[in-house]
Amino acid sequence: MKLQTEIPLKPEENQIDYSSKVLLLGSCFSENIGAKFEYFKFQNLQNPFGIIFNPVSIEKLVVRAVENETFSEKDIFQHNGIWKCFETHSEISRLEKDEFLQILNAALQNLREALFSSTHIIFTFGTSWVYRNIKSNEIVANCHKIPQQNFTKELLSIEDISKSMQNIFIRISEINPKAIIINTVSPVRHIKDGFVENSLSKAHLISAIHKTICHAEPVEGQQQSTINHQPKYFPSFEIMVDQLRDYRFYAEDMLHPNRTAIEIIWQKFSEVWISSETIALQKEIAVIQAGLLHRPFNPQSAEHLQFSEKLQQKIASIEKRFPQIKF
Repeated sequence: MKLQTEIPLKPEENQIDYSSKVLLLGSCFSENIGAKFEYFKFQNLQNPFGIIFNPVSIEKLVVRAVENETFSEKDIFQHNGIWKCFETHSEISRLEKDEFLQILNAALQNLREALFSSTHIIFTFGTSWVYRNIKSNEIVANCHKIPQQNFTKELLSIEDISKSMQNIFIRISEINPKAIIINTVSPVRHIKDGFVENSLSKAHLISAIHKTICHAEPVEGQQQSTINHQPKYFPSFEIMVDQLRDYRFYAEDMLHPNRTAIEIIWQKFSEVWISSETIALQKEIAVIQAGLLHRPFNPQSAEHLQFSEKLQQKIASIEKRFPQIKF
């Protein structure tokens, strides 16, 4: 007896292994999956500018990084004594202006290097709802708790989202044509927008991704670049709502996937995108991670000292075989 409908999945070519470099950009769900890459010590960079929910704001950062357009005073503002930037998440902020600009430009260089060198780039799009700054007429990545009257709220059309995604793919292909681009829609429900509005938002994202992947058209004013690998789609959203489809897989807020759901989606992602040749090493690393989390009753006991010594030997062995892995 089957108690779930299962999303049919099959392994892709050019899978991720321990020589791969992975860049993750997008909503908080990208950090859920990114945490798995970090736990198993895959080479990865996650959201250098913090969580970014909408595709237009992701596009802006990608283009800025590709063109190496550094942040300057015109790109930042001060609110309640704190320097902020409308292109980044609110966690990227500082009290000192010069320090803030240094942090923004360091993050920009990290993103630029990752865009040029990553073998796999994963985009997790969260919402089609955006806020436009009335003064600048620009879509913002985050409102930073600025009063609502300074913004207008709008729903991006499928066409607008598709143009942003297509521009992202083109700009990446121009500098890194071998990169595998994987797109997914966050299963996190944005109920603050409304139940119907959340569904409409996700539908626009899904439609735009498939329109862009299956019927890619050049962005106006740009030439279509040669893309070695057609952008891919991974059904995180569909696994959550069609396969799991039960509140026992949600966190207490009933909006975010819980640890069990994240683990299941990670396992599904691994079946498609993680090389089976990494399984043995992942198991070794998991043993070490569990050992590092161990808290002894008596840190000075002979048993614990022996345990720690063996653990360090395991770490040294992996770091010798794989110099890119650091615990």
